[in-house]
Amino acid sequence: MTASTSFQTRRLFIRPITIEDASFVLELMNTPLWIQFIGDRNVRTIEEAEAYIKEKAFAQMERYGYTNNVVIRKEDNTKLGTCGIYHREGKDIPDIGFAFLPNYHGRGYAFESASKLIQVAYRNYGLNELSGYTLEENLASKKTSFGTFRF
Repeated sequence: MTASTSFQTRRLFIRPITIEDASFVLELMNTPLWIQFIGDRNVRTIEEAEAYIKEKAFAQMERYGYTNNVVIRKEDNTKLGTCGIYHREGKDIPDIGFAFLPNYHGRGYAFESASKLIQVAYRNYGLNELSGYTLEENLASKKTSFGTFRF
């Protein structure tokens, strides 16, 4: 299995999450839509965000070779959101998921980054099946949701 690497699209640079992203992760995880649709992870400080990255993202990277990625707009290096592949408890198929700061919703960034990640999952990580889960009431994510995707 190849370790997670950076990749890009026309508008976006996508790279594995690092400890240096803790303040961004803290902001993202405490947006109202994250709490509503993903769930409150009780991450309220930079230190808790760093611990979350180590315990969740780094552990998955070590086990599977890929993790959550930070999505950065090329034109100004602004961190917009995250997009990654996750292994969910009780699920056999890895899940592709994303979250973006509210100012960047509705601009196609989620679809663009997730579409590229699907290609990378197949080519670089050897995955031949991914799922995309979302809550029924999360209408914006349902538009981008891929359901179960087989290569």
